[in-house]
Amino acid sequence: MTARRTAAAIAALGVAPLALTVLSAAPVAAHGSMSDPVSRISACFAEGPESPDSAACKALVAAGGTQPLYDWNEVNIANAAGAHRQIIPDGKLCSANRSKYAGLDAPRADWPAAPFKSGNNTFKYRVTAPHKGTIDLYITKVGYDPTKALKWSDLEAQPFATVTNPRLESGSFVFDGNVPERSGRHLVYSVYQRSDSPEAFYTCSDVVFGKDSAAGPAPAPVASAPTDKQIEQERDQSTVEQGGKGDMSPEGHSGHGAKDGAVGNASANDGPGSVTAVESGGAQGTAPKDDAGAKAQGGSAENLAETGGSSSTTYIAIGGAAVLGLGAAGLFASARRRAATGGGRSGR
Repeated sequence: MTARRTAAAIAALGVAPLALTVLSAAPVAAHGSMSDPVSRISACFAEGPESPDSAACKALVAAGGTQPLYDWNEVNIANAAGAHRQIIPDGKLCSANRSKYAGLDAPRADWPAAPFKSGNNTFKYRVTAPHKGTIDLYITKVGYDPTKALKWSDLEAQPFATVTNPRLESGSFVFDGNVPERSGRHLVYSVYQRSDSPEAFYTCSDVVFGKDSAAGPAPAPVASAPTDKQIEQERDQSTVEQGGKGDMSPEGHSGHGAKDGAVGNASANDGPGSVTAVESGGAQGTAPKDDAGAKAQGGSAENLAETGGSSSTTYIAIGGAAVLGLGAAGLFASARRRAATGGGRSGR
């Protein structure tokens, strides 16, 4: 009996470290960035992290190295929960107050920019791990000066486009919006707030209406979004998974996460809540069952990863199995003890 109890105890001890190891290795997801109009970080990634073409992207690499560009889909705050203006200070909007991406905040008039127009436009948000949520697009006010640090007051108070649970097409959220009248160089700021988690993502997209007079006699280069081929080729250089079209289903989503079980990529100096959190699978409640908002926007919530299918689900399940293993080991030992005492004698 002693040998059996010892074996059960050893089995239990063997399961416990496994449970702790599995739970601590829960993945970190990266989700995406604006591709039309293309965000600063995506445009610089498209130029090539190791040898960008434009002066602005070269300065970005000089300020923070190449890793921020390889991690183009990770400019986020893990616990934003809608408090964007409270936790991101003026001058830090493009980096979301993360020191890793501080180079994105550089005030200059020669960031690669996308041609843009007033009126109805179709927007694309390239995603590598889609989630239910809302995307708001803001535009800078008339008189915006790109040579000064971007402040919240530089943006219109209300978004010019808002979409909840947008439709997913070929790896991108796609939706329409009506752009106000503008001229010259401006900036489109996006906030993508998940509804299944407090996590939010942010981008700055430089745009030009008509002629770009702000850049001076030498116009800034035209911004281009990275291709699917480039994203695939450079995925091994990223510290976060680059999902691709094949991972847009709930089944494929479970593969997203930080490589080698790393939890977050933010430094200790990053802003409040900036370290990427292990996905909670509903820490901020669950996505609404009513998909009327998505249908009103021409969206289809069925294309999005469901709330309960976050990449932490597998790890929680495994951790739960480990805990059940501990309980089973305890029951095994308890049953053997009863057999050795009163339970065993009554059967004789």
